[in-house]
Amino acid sequence: MKILVLLSQVPDTTARIAFTNNDTQYDGNGVTFIMNPYDEWYALVRALELKEAKGSGSVTTITVGGADTEATIRKGLAIGADDAVRIDAQPSDAMLVAELIASWAKDKSFDLVLAGKETIDHNSGVVGAMVAELLDMPYVPLASKLDVNGDAATIERDVPGGVEVLEVKLPFALSAAKGMAEQRIPNMRGIMAARTKPLQVVAAGAISNAASTVKFELPPAKGAVKMIPADEAGKLIELLHTEAKVI
Repeated sequence: MKILVLLSQVPDTTARIAFTNNDTQYDGNGVTFIMNPYDEWYALVRALELKEAKGSGSVTTITVGGADTEATIRKGLAIGADDAVRIDAQPSDAMLVAELIASWAKDKSFDLVLAGKETIDHNSGVVGAMVAELLDMPYVPLASKLDVNGDAATIERDVPGGVEVLEVKLPFALSAAKGMAEQRIPNMRGIMAARTKPLQVVAAGAISNAASTVKFELPPAKGAVKMIPADEAGKLIELLHTEAKVI
């Protein structure tokens, strides 16, 4: 079974938020970047578990980004991926990333394509779906459990009021949510092995950006808190209507 895992590099959750180039780009100066946790904890680890349970197969990671992403990619190899691909382009919009990944993967005959449910920088969860569409694969979003038996898989998704159970024939793609797997910490053996595992750098094809950033804006600063006595519900309702304008 051949599995492809989509990995993104994102700012650490404690990173400051600032913009540059007339507020059109995130200012990464002094920022620590990490592997997107949902890609790492859920998609990559579950892919490795499936390979280990079967006793054969391969897990390949793919990332769109510059040379600065290679330390993050090597972490994926240290966790257990067999090899990695880096498409040498800046991930400026989701469609560009999806088209680059699909263009590389279209003739590789992957049985599964896994991605995390979203990225923690833009909170975007669309790349996995776009890749599936471009590869003409069925797509299951927000899966919390995945088991593969032969040429079919059983998938569970949390839905309002219960759990949805699906059966899907391979090949297909999905986005992995909480419950899919547990985080793995690279051990020393894995870290040493990652240094010699294949990391293929692929030139980006001639794909134009589908979108451009006009401007980033920080949310407005929080205003002063108004305390309303518990017995003045009418005043609270009036302020919510006239000042907060939420009702």
